[in-house]
Amino acid sequence: MTSRERLLTVINGKIPDHVPVAPDTSNMIPARMTGKPFWQLYLYQDPPIWKAYIDCVKYFGFDSLMDGYIPVQFEELGEVDHDWTEVLVFQNEERIITQKYREALGKKEWAEWVTVYYRDNPPTWDVEPNAIGLPTVPVKWKKIDGVREWPKGEALIQFAQEEMGEHGLVGVFCGQSTLLFSQKDIYAYYDDPEKFHDKRDRLLEHYERKFNKLMSLAHIPDFICTGASGSLVFQSPAIFRELALPIVKKVTSLCKQRGIPSHIHSCGPETPLVKICAEETDLTIIDPLEIPPMGDCNLREIKKLYGGKLVLKGNLHTTAVMLRGSAQDIIDASKKAIDDAAEGGRFILSTGDQCGRDTPDENLFAMIDTAKTYGKY
Repeated sequence: MTSRERLLTVINGKIPDHVPVAPDTSNMIPARMTGKPFWQLYLYQDPPIWKAYIDCVKYFGFDSLMDGYIPVQFEELGEVDHDWTEVLVFQNEERIITQKYREALGKKEWAEWVTVYYRDNPPTWDVEPNAIGLPTVPVKWKKIDGVREWPKGEALIQFAQEEMGEHGLVGVFCGQSTLLFSQKDIYAYYDDPEKFHDKRDRLLEHYERKFNKLMSLAHIPDFICTGASGSLVFQSPAIFRELALPIVKKVTSLCKQRGIPSHIHSCGPETPLVKICAEETDLTIIDPLEIPPMGDCNLREIKKLYGGKLVLKGNLHTTAVMLRGSAQDIIDASKKAIDDAAEGGRFILSTGDQCGRDTPDENLFAMIDTAKTYGKY
């Protein structure tokens, strides 16, 4: 089987030749493999991080479930912002800092936040300028030159699918599993819950329109991503039910009607989320099922309870095992995950969130090889 065939077999509840294997290498490893400063990928799109990810998939030879890395936006849905302009406000050998402005009543209105792009790490968004010694309104700035252009909208989906080929499946974001992303959001929610109810309702309408738009294209995604990192970090299960569950239910229901898989990535504590999604939504795939201390998932128990309904994807520890472990540690952990969850199919061997930048290549190869040999059906 090709990787694409293997993943589709598992998603459809059938048994593949071996357990699919898809370590999460979403950002840092692909960027590191280019040999370029990370700002070249994130700011200058040279190459964009999603293209570097596809190159990484081909290098390691794993089964890619590319969950929403391509930024597919549509003008007619109000997703493309032409009001704000991003400019350089600081640059040295280690970092580049940008800030956005827009013209209002003939004057520049500066955003309250800056973005910090690093040489050897992914960027930090929404940073207060004063926190890093910069003024709120920059004294000087300059235009950003040299950003590479890539296909957009439907053309981007087609381009990514052609680049991926038989190496995996390409997903597009349509939906979300959290509306609270910070401590500030928690206070704001309790101060004015109706504001978030209104936001939920607007998003429900927006994502239904986006789903219908995606399904009207000649080149549709292979699956739909409707998750968000840390769904139960700033939301309790009760708040998730109130704010995000209606969105997840709507999007996964639309996916089921259309016959397209749906996927949630939500690192951090996830066991209640798995239960709710298995029992109350039409979700197809959930990951990364992190173990303690970052998560709360027991893969064997989750497989026993929900493996007949959901495709489970996880869950080798990304630091203790993948980053710091030996190749034998990776083999042992991979075998345990396969023993815990592979029986009967509906399982993709993966990691409990993104692998760190300095994860040894041999550890990734050890995981992949174990799935291909020990994971045979």
